[in-house]
Amino acid sequence: MKNIIEELFYGNIDPQARTVKKGSCIQKQIAILANSESLLNEKLTGEEKKAFASFVDASSVILGKSELDSFMVGFRLGARFVYDTFVDTKTLYNNLLEEESE
Repeated sequence: MKNIIEELFYGNIDPQARTVKKGSCIQKQIAILANSESLLNEKLTGEEKKAFASFVDASSVILGKSELDSFMVGFRLGARFVYDTFVDTKTLYNNLLEEESE
């Protein structure tokens, strides 16, 4: 097994290298979003168009920050599972099988 930290360092691990599956729910929603944005960009003028562009940009920033936060929280939760599995051996009861062998 290769060293995962080294693989990450050299860019051989890219969790973002994914694409949306054809016919999936998300692909349909992306199409709706793109069509709606195009329609609004055609219909809006002046300050309305500027306000809509600001709305889209702010939404993108919020979504990106939310994705980062979810990634960090999930990563930390996974690390806690690993810690509890391999490091933390505290339990409410004594293991009788371990005591017998000592």
